[in-house]
Amino acid sequence: MTIFALGLNHITAPVEVREKVAVNDYNLPTALSELRAQNDIDEVAILSTCNRTEVYCSLKNEDNRIIIDWLSHLHHLKIQDLNPFLYSYPDANAVKHMLRVASGLDSMVLGEPQVLGQLKTAYKAAVEAGSIGHLLGKLFQHSFKVAKEVRSNTEIGNHPVSIAFAAVRLGQQIFGDFSDKTVLLIGAGETIELTAKHLHECGLNRMIIANRTLERSQHLASEFSGYAITLDDVPNHLHEADIVISSTASEAPIISRDMVEAAIIKRKHKPVYIVDIAVPRDIEPGAGELDDVYLYTVDDLQVVIDENLRNREQAAMQAEEIIDTHVIHFMDWLHSLNTVSTIKAIRDQATAIQQEVLSTAIKRLNRGEDPKMIMTEMARSLSNKLIHPPSSGLRNVSQEQKDELLRAARILFNVPSDSSESDNHN
Repeated sequence: MTIFALGLNHITAPVEVREKVAVNDYNLPTALSELRAQNDIDEVAILSTCNRTEVYCSLKNEDNRIIIDWLSHLHHLKIQDLNPFLYSYPDANAVKHMLRVASGLDSMVLGEPQVLGQLKTAYKAAVEAGSIGHLLGKLFQHSFKVAKEVRSNTEIGNHPVSIAFAAVRLGQQIFGDFSDKTVLLIGAGETIELTAKHLHECGLNRMIIANRTLERSQHLASEFSGYAITLDDVPNHLHEADIVISSTASEAPIISRDMVEAAIIKRKHKPVYIVDIAVPRDIEPGAGELDDVYLYTVDDLQVVIDENLRNREQAAMQAEEIIDTHVIHFMDWLHSLNTVSTIKAIRDQATAIQQEVLSTAIKRLNRGEDPKMIMTEMARSLSNKLIHPPSSGLRNVSQEQKDELLRAARILFNVPSDSSESDNHN
């Protein structure tokens, strides 16, 4: 039995290749069913996101071509066109790969937590499709546990590495608590939407969202229980905001120094935190010269992000050590399964021999033969049948293998060491 992780990701394949091999939610149950139906595949799960498509499976042999053939057939791609972008990890390397993926160490943004949720979704889909069993199920659960340990015991998730999150985290350093604060978000693009999400999760009290069109502002505001205005309304609401974060595509500044100064007077000089993420800038630079105004640009945030990336890289080294330890733990468990199955096979064989000898003895007893003689022959027959296979095996192996097997046999059968035997080999 071999565990395999096979796929491609943002490192090995460009987006035009990744999108060709992606498996969407609609096709996933069919894909799992098709793979599970292959003769040499016991269990299978598929993780497919914008950054990666990976097949995790347990195979009856060490030949993973069956997965590559299926992947190329599913997406109508030639194997020679697909192969350069694929990676394949067997056994311990497959285990390590999944643990690294779950912990965010194999992500485009180091330490990002989203992929763990995607991995849990992939596991759930495989369970619902009936394509996953004890072995892969154990591996997925193990990866979830390790990801939690990495998050708890390292600082890999404590340092923001996106512009939106960095802006929010900087605001927390200034104000501490957002529960009594009002934010004015200017723009309605992806960065502002992500910023709104982070602020909402931090327990922000009130959110005002301004955009060129009121409809777009209202759409975003409704998602986060905010209040929608247009850009023309910004001067009338600027004084309400403790935090202003702006990211538009405007060619000229939206907020002038005079507008900020007027807002500060209305606020009776309560501090305001302003983040200008836009390029070109939305806020006149002179606004940062005013007292009680903390103005940051995208370049200021990039310094924070670069420092946090360095911190994450240090935390990643700690995470790798945790993962290496857990790979050993999982492989020990996996190898123990082979031990258990071998012990069961030995016991089953011994039971079969026992039943055979006992059946013969009972027949002879029923014919009235001497019980003492029957018991003596039964004991001799049972011993011979049990000892014959290992004895024959020891005689028939090469001399190189024999020494090792003799030592193992003495341990297994609890036979004292015989110095004359080692002397005979000298």
